Amino acid sequence: MKVAIAQLTSTLDKEQNLQKALAYVAKAKAAGADMVLFPEMYSAAATPKSGVRPSDVAEPLDGPFVSALGEAAREHAIYVICGVFETIAGDQDRAYNTTVFFNRSGELIHTYRKTHLYDAFSYIESDFIAAGESPYQVVDTEFGKIGLIVCYEVRFPEIARQFALQGADVLLVPAGWVAGAMKEDHWETLVRTRAIENTMFVCAADQVGNIFAGRSMIVDPMGVVVASAGEEETLLVAEIDLERIQRVRQKLPSVANRRPELYTR
Repeated sequence: MKVAIAQLTSTLDKEQNLQKALAYVAKAKAAGADMVLFPEMYSAAATPKSGVRPSDVAEPLDGPFVSALGEAAREHAIYVICGVFETIAGDQDRAYNTTVFFNRSGELIHTYRKTHLYDAFSYIESDFIAAGESPYQVVDTEFGKIGLIVCYEVRFPEIARQFALQGADVLLVPAGWVAGAMKEDHWETLVRTRAIENTMFVCAADQVGNIFAGRSMIVDPMGVVVASAGEEETLLVAEIDLERIQRVRQKLPSVANRRPELYTR
């Protein structure tokens, strides 16, 4: 299985962002990728300093941005995963921070609304984003089971563990990880930790430019960074050896060795 990560800079121009995304879907396919992962909130750079609220640029899931991604997935026969702002009926002030997941046929097979909002480091995401109540459910694909969390949620080991207990082979992490003191170190440490403790591949796609850190990466079940990006826009492509997951789990059965009857809530 070959995975591509599109580490991109988003703007307030949704059409510009869409055209770039479509170009990167084609580029990923040309590189032989089976799946391309875009960052969180890629549809529009509605950050607090932009003066634009997510609800101002949000669209329904059958809107033009998401629909065009689905058509690109179908045209190029590639899985496409991307973060967007989704409208909330009856709420003019907030939007959902949603990730859409298309299969090769362009079918929207999974949507996930971010459940743990980034109310940290003097940033209050809940002022303009509504928390989702999505269940943590793996997505079954031809390559295996895939889990999905968003950005800040990588700090919550309970979520990734839910996917591990469902047999997830790969965890996807679309992100808009804000740059700052210690933040880049936290990013790499947490992404690698989620891979090691759950013995799964982790593919983490961060925005770059604006206030974001970049440094997207793909990490294997032993915590080895098999591909990584810097501070520029790029397409990161790496082969994921699904058989390595089983080899690692045979010598490091940490998930199987759990004793949940001893754990307290």
